[in-house]
Amino acid sequence: MAKYLLLIFRDEKAAPPVTDGPVDPEYLDFMDRHSGALLNGAALESTETATSVRRDSAGGFLVTDGPFAESKEALGGYYLIEAADLDEALEVAKAVPAPHGGVEVRPVWAAS
Repeated sequence: MAKYLLLIFRDEKAAPPVTDGPVDPEYLDFMDRHSGALLNGAALESTETATSVRRDSAGGFLVTDGPFAESKEALGGYYLIEAADLDEALEVAKAVPAPHGGVEVRPVWAAS
């Protein structure tokens, strides 16, 4: 079995904010239906809370408030799953409730 990271992107202006309240029922249903594949997952705070670290040309670091990249859709959370192959991972990704964005599927590199 291979591991895949499902990166959940969302338009923060269109999507309701993530709160400290209960998990959205659609996500609970997704997690129940795919519990055999799920290894880990979490929602992220909004991009307003992000801090980015970049290496500068002198070998030092530049630390700035805000996300690494400016875009309409921001990384809102992830699931780490285990699947037989990419096709199976894509089927799981299609079930992620992401009405205000989408899901990027990336294989996890298995270091030898």
